[in-house]
Amino acid sequence: MLEEKILNDYRQALKDKDKLKVSVLSFLRAEMINVAMAKKIKQLDDKDVISVIRKQIKSRQDSIEAFEKGNRQDLADKEKKELLILKTYLPAELAEDELNKIIAEVISEVGAQGPKDMGKVMKEVTPKVAGRADGKRVSDLVKKKLTPPKDS
Repeated sequence: MLEEKILNDYRQALKDKDKLKVSVLSFLRAEMINVAMAKKIKQLDDKDVISVIRKQIKSRQDSIEAFEKGNRQDLADKEKKELLILKTYLPAELAEDELNKIIAEVISEVGAQGPKDMGKVMKEVTPKVAGRADGKRVSDLVKKKLTPPKDS
């Protein structure tokens, strides 16, 4: 399980005295414990762990953007290193063509006609690509497929 892998990596980082990795994994583990407590369960499944990791990644990306706007490259670089550590725990992202294929199948399954059917399509696509594709990326591709080309 992913939660066990993170715990083992945390222990190894402690032994290796890798301060950055210890810090990142410690915070990640704390967030996982909070989610488990909120759900009133003892251990999270991989899907929930991936969700926690994605939230952490989103937070780091927002921080990097803010630090770069504020000309704090030192802090932005630290956040980028943390981001790389977190990304190692995510499953491989789906390739664009694989994602387009899944979206096309769902569009034909639900009989989507245009942008008004985006909600129906997203509802079916999201569980199929969970953890393997960024939600914004999926949303943009669905919108692109459902929007008819404009005649010039």
